[in-house]
Amino acid sequence: MGYAGHAAGRRRRGGALSSARAQGEQVVNRGPDAVLERLHRLHPKVIDLSLGRVRTLLGRLGNPQSALPPVIHVAGTNGKGSVLAYLRAMFEEAGLVCHVYISPHLVRFNERISVAGRPIGDDALIALLEECESVNGEDPITFFEITTAAAMLAFARAPADVTLLETGLGGRLDATNVIARPALTALTPISIDHQGYLGESLRAIAGEKAGILKRGVACVVAAQAVAASRVIARRARTRGASLFRAPADWRVRATRGGIVYRSRSRRLALPAPALAGPHQVANAGLAIACTEILPGITVPDRAIGQGLIRAVWPGRLQMLVAGPLARILPRDWEFWLDGGHNAAAGAALALQARAWCEKPLHLIVGMMETKDAEGFLRPIAPHLERLRTVAIPGHETCRDPAALAETGRRLGLDAQACASVGAALRSVVGQGSQPARVLITGSLYLAGEVLAENG
Repeated sequence: MGYAGHAAGRRRRGGALSSARAQGEQVVNRGPDAVLERLHRLHPKVIDLSLGRVRTLLGRLGNPQSALPPVIHVAGTNGKGSVLAYLRAMFEEAGLVCHVYISPHLVRFNERISVAGRPIGDDALIALLEECESVNGEDPITFFEITTAAAMLAFARAPADVTLLETGLGGRLDATNVIARPALTALTPISIDHQGYLGESLRAIAGEKAGILKRGVACVVAAQAVAASRVIARRARTRGASLFRAPADWRVRATRGGIVYRSRSRRLALPAPALAGPHQVANAGLAIACTEILPGITVPDRAIGQGLIRAVWPGRLQMLVAGPLARILPRDWEFWLDGGHNAAAGAALALQARAWCEKPLHLIVGMMETKDAEGFLRPIAPHLERLRTVAIPGHETCRDPAALAETGRRLGLDAQACASVGAALRSVVGQGSQPARVLITGSLYLAGEVLAENG
């Protein structure tokens, strides 16, 4: 999930730092945060889906999006980042170099842009952002749009073999949807989320997500609900895009100690994915399917298997074993973190909770106001010992912890609001008498705060 723009407040002049340098003034470099904060104020709307502004800016920059290495463009509701993590690991095991664009970040903005396999450095990021800011001038543009343009510029200027793009919000009007002809598109499972921007029905949301399909470009599609599948098929016919769909064209299943991927032309017995959770089997399968039909690039079976076991994706069922927050828990407890925040994520976490049935599970949750708290909590509620709720630091639009706890109590949970994540951890430890697991979840923003606080 990402945001098409977070801006608020009155706009400052676009090329302020560049103009100062041109006039010989001394500019204090406060790192990229100063530039990013200024860019947050470029547009009055928090989210404003459109392609006009970003296309105008990219045109002034020389259309760098037309000079990228082969692009795999991924949209969907859940699992986009995991699929990109698997693809990146597989390509790198095959000796290929990847550009990667994701959103949002967890701790530092630099996480969003990896150039030739490395997170972008501060100096390079500042230079790109200031260049885009100067070229954009006084024109309104959202934060996500201008930072996406900066990523495109970075990728066009550095050699690589493949570019991995994650949509921010939706697909049809997402700022990443400026690639006229990607090498491949992919759709992860589509479910209800961001109704205020993408539509109230699953069909409407699927239509927005399927907006990344391009004429003559194949799309790899994860297993979908019937309503979403019909919309995707109709959009593919309209756009002249071929579909490579699960389970009709490919399928994947877990085995004892691994997974098996099958298509009409391949059967691969592979190690289990490194990323935790039953849902990661399907995410891994989607990535494998992408490697199978990606034109012009061959990924050996060995690289696919090695990529599965070395993929890294922080904040998604990540086990934390050290740090100030981890030390609050007794040594025989487990500490987990996940950024899931919608009903589909709640259902995926419920599957994991069933697999964790040998120990009590305590949940610590913080959510944004726009999210369906009851829909998220309902699937996992039967598997919980206790629920503790917290605010998300720095986010005024998060759900009130007391109201969130009340939602938990309506679901039959022992639920209490706590002043902080640390207080919530101490609360469950104080009331637990046996080794247990603690899972912090409900928001990628909360996941980022926890990673930062835990060091």
